[in-house]
Amino acid sequence: MKAFFSKVLNFYQLTKPSIVLLVAVTGICAMAAEGSLFNDPVQMLLILFAIVLSAGSANALNQFIDRDIDAVMDRTRSKRPLPLASIRPFEALVFGISLGVLANWYLWVAANPLTSIISISTILFYIFVYTLWLKRRHHYNIVIGGAAGATAPLIASAAFYDQPSVLSWFLFTIIFFWTPPHFWALALAIKDQYAKVKIPMLPNILGDARTRREIFWYTIFLLPLTVAPYFLKLVGPIYLLAVVVLWAWYMRETVVRLRVQTISAYKKLFLVSIGYLFFLFMAAGIDGAVRFYYGS
Repeated sequence: MKAFFSKVLNFYQLTKPSIVLLVAVTGICAMAAEGSLFNDPVQMLLILFAIVLSAGSANALNQFIDRDIDAVMDRTRSKRPLPLASIRPFEALVFGISLGVLANWYLWVAANPLTSIISISTILFYIFVYTLWLKRRHHYNIVIGGAAGATAPLIASAAFYDQPSVLSWFLFTIIFFWTPPHFWALALAIKDQYAKVKIPMLPNILGDARTRREIFWYTIFLLPLTVAPYFLKLVGPIYLLAVVVLWAWYMRETVVRLRVQTISAYKKLFLVSIGYLFFLFMAAGIDGAVRFYYGS
């Protein structure tokens, strides 16, 4: 029995649980922001579970492809199941494909074909465009590849409304523009590890100073991008107040950590960026709940 649970835990780790959790948060908060979660909670939670499975599929296939570099990098070789030989590569491949088939079959049948098509496209984009093409070839890999981690709001919206809403596109774009500075903070902290496996992250190719400038300007741009939905009357004042306060906190942390220029400062900024996105989407969800139940 112990061996069985250990195997299950290894497959669970193959899905990259921390990333899947963030996908789940962005998905359910997008549902709440639009009100679909409250109109049909059971169905939308099942849709959310399918989105989670789809994300887990993409992550498992990513680990299958990247098992060579994961076995070398310090941050992955002692944590991920394939470098640890806890799971065989073929098992990881079958597991990843199975999750994707199950998730997208459900989205096709229970929601609509477009929902499944967006989800399938996300998996294919993450695997073929980001993992196999961009990641090992271009220093702006995460700029384009980040789109794969931003589609949960689009899938959730399409499942309920038969097509992505304007608000869901804004939420997608927020995640898309948040992703580069988020990962570049980590890249600054572990650039030696990326150099070791010849992954052309921005600091390794264009230098630390250029990377810090890019992080700064991307973070600046998040302010007009995140407040725009309020002025388009897509969200309410709770959201507006929260995103302004959160941006001020994130911007301050960005300036402070980039000035310090130490590995620990960069790692702290990486964690701060996660908190920023998490609370931003929570604010969108709470704002949606208030507007749904109180009509404001």
